[in-house]
Amino acid sequence: MPSSGDLRATGLPAPAAPTEPTVNVFQTQDPITPQPGAEPPAPAGSPAPNPPRDTWAGRHTFLLSCLGYCVGLGNVWRFPYLCYRNGGGVFLIPYFLMLLLVGLPLFLMELSLGQYGAAGPITVWKCCPILQGVGVGMMVVSSLVSIYYNVIIAWAFYYLGSSFQSPLPWSCDAPRNAELCQNASGSATHTSASEAFWNEQVLGVTHSSGLGDPGSVQWLLALCLLAAWIVVFLCMLGGIHSSGKVVYITATFPYLILLILIIRGATLPGSLDGVRFYLSSDWSKLLSAQVWSDAASQIFYSLGIGFGGLLSMASYNKFDNNVVRDTLVIAIGNCCTSFLAGFAIFSVLGHMALKRDIPVGSVAESGPGLAFVAYPEALSLLPGSPFWSILFFLMLFMLGVDTLFGNIEAITTAIMDEFPALREGKRKVTFLAVLCFSFYLLGLLLVTQGGIFWFTLIDTYSTSFGLIIITLLMCIGIASCYGIQRFCWDIVTMICRCPPWYSRVLGCFKVCWVFFTPCLLLFTLIFTFLDMYNVPLRYGTYEFPAWGTSLGVCMGVLSCVQIPIGAIVALCHQTGTLRDRFQKAMQPLHSWGRTAASTEPIIEVPFTITLSSSDFTTPPHSES
Repeated sequence: MPSSGDLRATGLPAPAAPTEPTVNVFQTQDPITPQPGAEPPAPAGSPAPNPPRDTWAGRHTFLLSCLGYCVGLGNVWRFPYLCYRNGGGVFLIPYFLMLLLVGLPLFLMELSLGQYGAAGPITVWKCCPILQGVGVGMMVVSSLVSIYYNVIIAWAFYYLGSSFQSPLPWSCDAPRNAELCQNASGSATHTSASEAFWNEQVLGVTHSSGLGDPGSVQWLLALCLLAAWIVVFLCMLGGIHSSGKVVYITATFPYLILLILIIRGATLPGSLDGVRFYLSSDWSKLLSAQVWSDAASQIFYSLGIGFGGLLSMASYNKFDNNVVRDTLVIAIGNCCTSFLAGFAIFSVLGHMALKRDIPVGSVAESGPGLAFVAYPEALSLLPGSPFWSILFFLMLFMLGVDTLFGNIEAITTAIMDEFPALREGKRKVTFLAVLCFSFYLLGLLLVTQGGIFWFTLIDTYSTSFGLIIITLLMCIGIASCYGIQRFCWDIVTMICRCPPWYSRVLGCFKVCWVFFTPCLLLFTLIFTFLDMYNVPLRYGTYEFPAWGTSLGVCMGVLSCVQIPIGAIVALCHQTGTLRDRFQKAMQPLHSWGRTAASTEPIIEVPFTITLSSSDFTTPPHSES
């Protein structure tokens, strides 16, 4: 445990020492042999205990799982685009400031909350029952994201299979694209072979008029989606033990591929033009509120905050795991990955711009347009293009699968903590199969000919204002209802032995949780609402109708409305006046945390008590 001097450095209250140690060893019904850390035996006639929660096989497994969850497709297809659009290298200033003031504090809050409570997104709110709706909202967001995120993995599957052809079907060397490439020579606006392959063969969007005209299912894409869900099901079947083994490959191999792509890109003619375009500095951009909002939102989404995945994965940690160290390693590693990905992307795009004799800005895109149109086209210009294409789409597949593991883990952990019987072998298999198959059926709408419009709608609104509100209330609830001093003390309790500088770090985090983080989240929320109101949603030249936008807003509201519903349910479970109910609903339940279950048998007293079996077979006649 840290010394009292360390505690005073952060303003944390030192625990009050009892005047006289009290050891209650007599409240038992059956003869037992007490073992440190052992669960007490169930009374005779009680139902069989539920299967216990799993724990990570090791610290590195948890680190890789969290890193794989955080490092997703957004690091590759969104950050480089935001960087060049918002002033190049200047964008790194607001980006890292938002990392320090928003990303790291919220990341540590989720990890600490999950690890201390050893519970999923819903059950963990025993610490403050009135906020249990926050956990339900997290599960709703993760469900919406899981439905459309696996569609991206299905696209990567489709392209991965197509990459084994030579020439690549989206290259100008393919016979079907000869006429198209001849007409598009030297033009930056004409439809390219890669764009035609994406719109006509993969999506079939040319046969749909918009959101209200989904058309027929693209069956090859539907089979890829089914294969993607089967992979997720098989990897999640053994819980964190099976997915924990998979991440040793899926979380590390993308870094090897990224390094190979960076080295290959650096050897291409025109690569320096692309990198220069990526990092060119425009200091005037720092005066734009849009730049700071983009930095906050990128940090927010790339770290996976508010989805419940971090909270769920941390709940399987050992109680004394160092969450502060893990926060720094994972969050900083994630942000550095985003920065490095920009070199792999823009070096190759610079080469493509040189070959087509057009500006780099004409080929720089974000989202699916970068991953499935611009970059594949650039790869098709390289010697041995099928090999480079296989590497790239294999990287996209692994990045997507890792992130989806975290989302599914958040959903399954939340439900199984509420219904522990589902952890039992056959029930768990059935539950996971039903969950994955249900998401597959819901995702079929997104692989129709008009599915890209529905994909864009869900992608835009499922993680929009609703996710920010959830995270804002989580931060305010922990700081004010649960108590920031108590929360900091929980972290100190878990870390136990920590260097003196941890006290200063916790002091900085405390200031962020109380002031800076909520204020910046509120700024991001306001800017998000203004952007929704002023900028209509579009996909290409198609502008979404009013009813589609309203449907998207309902998706965001669906996650938010869980919070007042959960608060009402918590108040109804209490007794007394309305004021009494509020006070009780903001107090932790007796079953909150795992210290009561995991450390209660270990009693630290200044003397030793030797117990024998007779101490438990004959109840005492008086208290000592």
